[in-house]
Amino acid sequence: MESTPVLFVVNMAAAAALLIWAVRLVRTGFERALGAKLRLWLRRSTSNRLAAAGSGAATAVLMQSSTAVAVLMAGFVTTGAIGSVAGLAIMLGADLGSAIVALVLSSQLAVVTPVLLLAGVMIFLRSSARRMRQVGRILIGLSLVFLSLDLIREASLPLTGMSGAEVAMLYLAEDALLAFVIAALFAWLVHSSVAAVLLFATLAAEGVMPVDVAFAMVLGANLGGSIVAVVLTLNAESAVRRVVWCNLVLRGGGAGALLVWLANHDLPFAGLDMNAGHQALFVHLAFNVVLLLVSLPLVGPFMKMARMIVPDEPQLQAEGASRSALDPTVQNQPKRAFGCAQRELVEMAHRIEIMLRTGIGLFERYDDATAKAQRAEVKALSQMSLDIRTYLSRVRSHDPDEDTSNRAFELSGIAVNLEAGADVIARKMVDLARAKDVENLEFSPEGWRELSDFHDVVLRNVQHGISVLMSEDIGLARELVEQKEQVRDLEQNLQRRHLKRLRKGLAETFETSAIHLDLLRALKMLNTSFAMIAYPVLEDRGELLESRLASS
Repeated sequence: MESTPVLFVVNMAAAAALLIWAVRLVRTGFERALGAKLRLWLRRSTSNRLAAAGSGAATAVLMQSSTAVAVLMAGFVTTGAIGSVAGLAIMLGADLGSAIVALVLSSQLAVVTPVLLLAGVMIFLRSSARRMRQVGRILIGLSLVFLSLDLIREASLPLTGMSGAEVAMLYLAEDALLAFVIAALFAWLVHSSVAAVLLFATLAAEGVMPVDVAFAMVLGANLGGSIVAVVLTLNAESAVRRVVWCNLVLRGGGAGALLVWLANHDLPFAGLDMNAGHQALFVHLAFNVVLLLVSLPLVGPFMKMARMIVPDEPQLQAEGASRSALDPTVQNQPKRAFGCAQRELVEMAHRIEIMLRTGIGLFERYDDATAKAQRAEVKALSQMSLDIRTYLSRVRSHDPDEDTSNRAFELSGIAVNLEAGADVIARKMVDLARAKDVENLEFSPEGWRELSDFHDVVLRNVQHGISVLMSEDIGLARELVEQKEQVRDLEQNLQRRHLKRLRKGLAETFETSAIHLDLLRALKMLNTSFAMIAYPVLEDRGELLESRLASS
């Protein structure tokens, strides 16, 4: 069939869309299958800058995205689990990891595409285990990546004979800066520098894009990829913003500097049997390797300069507590009223998440001002809970056949559970931290690592619970309840490991035993409070059993 401009645009857009979706499919599979373990491993692997960079690179390779690593890093820096220096090292490593992914996915693996697709579909459809289904999702995603690259090659064939395309590419070859900016915008729009680089390299390999233009666009994708992390963390704490802005300056600025250098120098590819696409990919990889090697020793000074530009924000305590989403004028319109209550519950949950992130730091360095702020916050949250329940009790419908009591009861129950979770942090956790400080006790290194890891698991489930509260997604709700069971098993396992250390006679373990076990129980209680968010969603769709008791 003769190709027309419209048909070409449709084919190319469809192939590019499949590539973008396939890359995200692989990333989603890894996040759901290994997200918790990757998160834990990434936080632990920050003993030095080199280890942090290596863990960032490995995580980016597995998750197919430096942006996903940036989101994980932001959570760790916010909680104080890792410092800003380690965070920047992780980001630089993740940039290199995404370059490795692009090189691997561009390999000639078309032969295995049918095998990957068949195996992925069979595993996904026939397996009942959640993790195995995600393995199937990953295999399907990889096969679709290779398939989309083949489609891009096929769709780009007509371009080689189009005079308009040749003119456009010649223009871009004369204006490398424009090509650089276009590529950066594309990578930002699709939120994936990997997909952008694969697209540009494939077009270059097919002779559609001159090698000079491919170099400029691959470097532009590095700028666009670093912009994505900046946009996603605009409202994050200053420590996180310092890291992502530094990464933007280093990666984006370095890409711009290399673009200027390439305008006046030739790379030694002439004697190598390598097409333009592979040349672009190796430039992409070499740039990120050099960027890591040059920047890693200097991350400390970079972060000091960034602190001067982006200083720490003053802590605003209990401000905005009077703001409320509860609109009394819509209490005779149940849907709108329940929406108001739901937004207020989300605000409660976000504030509890902040309390949890702050509270764990009291066990490392107790601070009376922080403890006082926690106690003041729980009072404000208790009032929010009461206001929500009172508001819901007054929701009425003009339709006598419309029953509003069930939904009001569900949202009231969530408010009560969230209030209980806040109370666990402000009273139980703070009191335990104060007792540890007053008695001048220290956890054993292994004990503190276990507590920190368990806190991180609970924090992740708290964030998961907020997502369920906002979206009421049935899949997310099921995962949250599954995590509740896993947290229960994990807490019991950690208690056994603690008792084993007691048998060894470690003095630190004996002295902090009561605090250690009470903190485990407190965190499990908090996790349960947020897991209860999922139960109304599951019950409404008939996804819950009536009883966990075995039949007699």
